[in-house]
Amino acid sequence: MTAPRTYHITTFGCQMNKADSERMAGILDALGLEACEDANQADVVLYNTCTIRDNAEQKVYSYLGRQAKRKHQQPDLTLIVAGCVAQQEGEQLLRRVPELDLVMGPQHANRLGDLLEQVLDGNQVVATEPIHIVEDITKPRRDSAVCAWVNVIYGCNERCTYCVVPGVRGQEQSRPPDAIRAELVELGRQGYREVTLLGQNIDAYGRDLPGSRSDGRHSHTFTDLLYAVHDVPGIERLRFATSHPRYFTERLIRACAELPKVCEHFHIPFQSGDNAILKAMARGYTHEKYRRIIAKIRELMPQAAISADAIVGFPGETEAQFENTLRLVEDIGFDQLNTAAYSPRPGTPAARWENQVSEDVKRDRLQRLNRLVEVKAAERSQRYLGNIEEILVEGENPKNPAQVMGRTRGNRLTFFDGDCARLRGQVVPVKITQVRAFSLTGEGVTGAIAQPPLQPIASP
Repeated sequence: MTAPRTYHITTFGCQMNKADSERMAGILDALGLEACEDANQADVVLYNTCTIRDNAEQKVYSYLGRQAKRKHQQPDLTLIVAGCVAQQEGEQLLRRVPELDLVMGPQHANRLGDLLEQVLDGNQVVATEPIHIVEDITKPRRDSAVCAWVNVIYGCNERCTYCVVPGVRGQEQSRPPDAIRAELVELGRQGYREVTLLGQNIDAYGRDLPGSRSDGRHSHTFTDLLYAVHDVPGIERLRFATSHPRYFTERLIRACAELPKVCEHFHIPFQSGDNAILKAMARGYTHEKYRRIIAKIRELMPQAAISADAIVGFPGETEAQFENTLRLVEDIGFDQLNTAAYSPRPGTPAARWENQVSEDVKRDRLQRLNRLVEVKAAERSQRYLGNIEEILVEGENPKNPAQVMGRTRGNRLTFFDGDCARLRGQVVPVKITQVRAFSLTGEGVTGAIAQPPLQPIASP
C-alpha cells in the first residue's frame, strides 16, 4: 500500500490534546503527508479524543461511524483514534468499529510514525500499554505562528473521584528543565512570541525528577522552572495551566509577580464551593483554602485575571451545597469559568455511587451558574474600559476581516481595526473602548507599537 497523501486531525478536549495533535501533525508532515481541511477528502483521518465528558465521547463515535461507512467505499482510507477514549476503550474500540486501523493512547503520540508503518504493513494496531514518555524530538505543526504550547509534565497522580485522567494519561512524568528550555529557545528563534507551559497538574512539576535539597524541598519545582526559562530570547509572554489548589504556593505567586514575562493570569479549578462535595471529590482542599489563594494573588497582583473550572450536580449535591458554589463565584468574581454538569465516567468511583443527581436538576443548576458567571465576568471586564492594554496580535477577526484579534496579558480576547499581515506577532498598545463579558474592543494607539513585525519562521 502506498503512503497516503493527505491527513485530517480533529481534536476534542483540553489544551494537552491540542498540543498532542500539533505533535502528531508534525510527524505526518515529516512523513510527506499534507494537511487537509475536510475529513471526508483526507486519506488519513485521525480523531484525538477526550473522555472527560460523555457528550464529547459520543460525538467521536458519531464521526467515526461516518468515516467507517466511507471506508467501505475507500478501503485505502486510514482511520485512527488517538487520545483518552482510545486509551480507555483499547481493543473494545476495534470490536465497536472494526474499520479502525490504529487505536493509540496519549502516551504514544510521539510514536505515530512507527505505529503507522505497522498499519501500512497490513496490521490493525492497538497501542495503549503504559510507557515511559521519551523526550519529545518531534517537530510539531503549530496551529499558530505567534503562540505555542509546551508540555512540561505528562500524566497525573491525583485520584479525584470523578476523573478518568490518571487512568488514561498515566502517572506523572516531568520533562527535564534543560529539555524544556531548549524547546523554548528554538521557539523563540522561530519567531514565536508567547508560550503556554502545560501540565494536567502543573504544580506537581518536578516531584518525580531526581535530586532533593537540604531544606527538604524538591530541587525542581514549577516555580524553579519559571525562573529557569524566563529569560529565553524572543519569547515575550509566558502562561501556564492547569494549577491545582492543593499544591499552589505563595512562592509561585511571588515568582509570577516578580517575573515580567509571566502573564497576570491564573487558571485554578475549584470544582465546588462546598467542603463536603470537595471531600467526596477527593480534591484535598477546602473552599476556605481556595479563597485564601485568590486573596493572596489579588494582594500581590491586583490586576491578575482568575479563571477556573466548576462542576455542578456531583453525586449527592444538595441545593444548599450548590448554593455554596454560587456564593464562591459571587464572592470571587472570576474573569472566566469553564462550567460543566457532572458526567459519570466509566471506571471512576463517583460513577458507581447511588446518589446521582437527576439530569433536570443538573441542567437547571448549570444554567443558573452560567448566568451568574456571565454577570460577574461582565463586571470584571469593566476594569479594562478606558485602559491602554498590551495586545499580542494573533490573527484576523474571523467575523470582521478589517479587524485583528489578540489577548491582553490577563487573557481577555480583544479586537481592534488593523492590518493582520503587518501586525501579527506584534504587541500593540490598544485603548479599550467597549467591554463585554468575555471580550473587548479597542483602538490601536498610533505610533506606539511595541515590537517589530513578526519575521517569517526560520527553517531549522
